[in-house]
Amino acid sequence: MEVIVTHKNTDFDALASVFAASLIYPDAAPVLPTSQNPNVRQFLSIHKDLFPWSRPGDTAWGRVKKLIVVDTNDWNRLEGAQVLRDSPDIEIHLWDHHLNPATIEAQWEHCMAVGAAATLFARRLEEEGTKISPIQATLFLAGIYEDTGNLSFPSTTAVDAQAAAFLLRRKADLDVINTFLRPAYGPKQKDVLFKMLQNAERTKLNGYTVSINTCSISGHTSGLAIVVEMYRDILNLDAAFGIFMNEKQGRTIIVGRSALENINIGSIMRAMGGGGHPGAGSALLKNHPQDPDRIRAQLIDRIKGTRHSGAQIGDIMSFPVLTVSPRTPMTEAAHILREKGCTGLPVVEGGKVVGIISRRDFRKFRKNTRKDPPVKAFMSTNVTFIEPGQSITKAARLMVKKDIGRLPVIEDEKLIGIITRSDAMRYYYDLLPD
Repeated sequence: MEVIVTHKNTDFDALASVFAASLIYPDAAPVLPTSQNPNVRQFLSIHKDLFPWSRPGDTAWGRVKKLIVVDTNDWNRLEGAQVLRDSPDIEIHLWDHHLNPATIEAQWEHCMAVGAAATLFARRLEEEGTKISPIQATLFLAGIYEDTGNLSFPSTTAVDAQAAAFLLRRKADLDVINTFLRPAYGPKQKDVLFKMLQNAERTKLNGYTVSINTCSISGHTSGLAIVVEMYRDILNLDAAFGIFMNEKQGRTIIVGRSALENINIGSIMRAMGGGGHPGAGSALLKNHPQDPDRIRAQLIDRIKGTRHSGAQIGDIMSFPVLTVSPRTPMTEAAHILREKGCTGLPVVEGGKVVGIISRRDFRKFRKNTRKDPPVKAFMSTNVTFIEPGQSITKAARLMVKKDIGRLPVIEDEKLIGIITRSDAMRYYYDLLPD
């Protein structure tokens, strides 16, 4: 007997991977966990005649000789199949796009750093010339779109886009995909968000603005992921975590969302017994003592232990920084801008940045009747700055939000560099010197 399995809390990428695998392994039976995302359950309730599957409790695990695992490499995320963990006679095939350390040792594997596991299957189906129906193409594309944010997440690769193009050529229906991928947001979710906003707290961890919010829930409350995402957006956080306690059921759900690649939610959630991706993840703690302070402390430790990845502000900032004092005449500051080709200058007094003078400020200067006023008469005193350990993504977001072209880089209240809009663009378009 051969079976195809995937992770608990099955999402569309996992679902798509299971049924795509059934085309590659026609003798294998799809087995889906009892816990599934609400939109997946809705899809299956409508399409169950087209996509038959069985439950872990109905599977004769003792007869299994080949196990095909998709969209996870962790035994703890499987339901029912753990009984095969120490069986020496089981042949395991592993298909996954998560490259974190695996607990499943497979005899054969196809693992690749792409945005979705469904991408791996779509590429194989295209290579083998397998015929797929429009509804199959629709499901497979839904898996790719969900895990790549419609091909917009940083983890998206060219391979994902090529797989999406293949599925669109096979008549994948975008209207159906948009219907099932639309997050549920109703009265229950609104009440949870309101409670979170009432108790909102911010903290600085590793230089990032983070909020860890504890909220009690009752009964079945779906859509917690969209609630945390909205919470993060409203408070303009780098990362947000919701600790949702259901005391009656004796379980706690942790949901995280991050806007920065340096806070890897998936890695943090895997350490908590869950899973996810760099920008999103969750963990379910069953029969767990209702101790939100301990969970919060664990999250803080994980966040603090997250290593910075990729380039940081300190890698591309310019230094030493050309500055002027508040008493510098405007004509002299204008001459410096022209001579050095700058668009703005930090204004420093007593070793601290007290303002910024930019080209737009000189428009006001030209209308002034005074002959040569000092810089302090026209400089902007509301200075937005950034720290050297922050990501370039955050710098770009700040410049867009504040509509400014430069950010002083401050460490221990001292000006150590400056990053401009041009610096960020050179980074994003790979124009940094070797």
